Amino acid sequence: MAEQSFELLIEPASLQRVLTEQGLSQPTPVQLQAIPAVLAGKNLLVSAKTGSGKTVAFLLPAIQQLLENKPRQPFGARLLILTPTRELARQILKIAQDFTRYNDLSVGMIAGGEELKYQKSMLRKDPEIIVATPGRLAEHIAHRSVDFSGLEVLVLDEADRMLDMGQGEDVLNIVTACNEDRQNLLFSATLELTGLKHLVKQLMHEQPYERLEIAEAPNRIQQQFILSDDVKHKEKLLVALLAQSKDAKVVVFTNTKLKAGQLDGLLRYNKYRVSALHGDMTQDERKRSLDFFRQQKTQVLVATDVAARGLDIDDIELVINFDMAHSGDEYTHRIGRTGRAGREGRAVSLVTAVDWNLMSSIERYLKVRFEKTQVPGLVASYQGPAKLKSSGKAAGVKKKKPGASASSGGGSKKPLEKAKVRDRDKKNIGKRRTAVDGAAPRPENSAPVIDGFAPLKRKAVRDPGDDA
Repeated sequence: MAEQSFELLIEPASLQRVLTEQGLSQPTPVQLQAIPAVLAGKNLLVSAKTGSGKTVAFLLPAIQQLLENKPRQPFGARLLILTPTRELARQILKIAQDFTRYNDLSVGMIAGGEELKYQKSMLRKDPEIIVATPGRLAEHIAHRSVDFSGLEVLVLDEADRMLDMGQGEDVLNIVTACNEDRQNLLFSATLELTGLKHLVKQLMHEQPYERLEIAEAPNRIQQQFILSDDVKHKEKLLVALLAQSKDAKVVVFTNTKLKAGQLDGLLRYNKYRVSALHGDMTQDERKRSLDFFRQQKTQVLVATDVAARGLDIDDIELVINFDMAHSGDEYTHRIGRTGRAGREGRAVSLVTAVDWNLMSSIERYLKVRFEKTQVPGLVASYQGPAKLKSSGKAAGVKKKKPGASASSGGGSKKPLEKAKVRDRDKKNIGKRRTAVDGAAPRPENSAPVIDGFAPLKRKAVRDPGDDA
């Protein structure tokens, strides 16, 4: 079958000009299937792996529709793109600005980290295309500073990640505020999440839709792991791996903002040019870090999972998981920063005894086996679990129950059951007073002593006749 080209898929000259300038001629599999379906006005659920070109797959046909069709209203947004993170929103904004360079469409972005008043000023200019994160856009809807009554196309990009980040309620509120007579496009790494089914039901509003699950060849990423003893050992391994990589672009992932800051300081101390990226940074600081990394002013980007989705930077040769990802999907998006667009890449995970079972779970989930490697001079004392389960996880040592012992003759002897002693069965008996040493013994016919005291003697009553 003859190879398709963008010239056969996209008609407007303004879009063709941008594609030619950027050297884009052959569509990827997801673009080849999604673009005709979007131009046909279909509602879509698209599942495709990271780095497959999903952004171009929905932007190109959606913009073509805006250029060919008259707006339904003289004001208000016509295309809304929701995305989970500011970094991904900024990336989509840049691509959308490129595609609208030679036409009259305008693009705006609404995301956290910027003041509401500046965003309201931008919205008053009435951009046709809005790229937004759910939380901040929900605030604008509450303030009635944005109007979606004439919306034509709604795109949810990385929908599974929005649900993971707890943005589902905001997304549903936004969907409710949009024009019901619209085209819906949902792109996700997986379509099997339980929460996603509810979201799709609310999004499509009983309209027919089509599912596209793009089966592509996996990225050519060499996936390795290095055993380590503790955090200090991991830090030495990290510095050694960077020394081996020389001038290559490297992304280092951690699970916490605190650790990202610590590694930033460690690598600067070791004379590496480093950018950091985590949730405590302002929008301007995050943008500056990414720009420095893109422009090769820095060699290493130390990031939390905020950068694991949608970060599209060319020529990243190595991804290092200083901390193991918490799930297989998160791991996939981390290593997807390398090996993009058919290039080769490498991902190395630093694994301690605590991380072993998590790594095994990810291997089983992704149906892959990581290659074990070492750094000369930094071989760990820990060499993996002594025993493994069939799942690949470490086999724990079963604790013996107290009192259980094996008897001679091969049989098991039942331990004697201890009789229960209840408080209600105990007799409340106080202490008795004992005779003091040297005291005279009591007479045998004396009155009994109760609680250490003899009973009071009754006075004898005299008979008056005795006085006679």
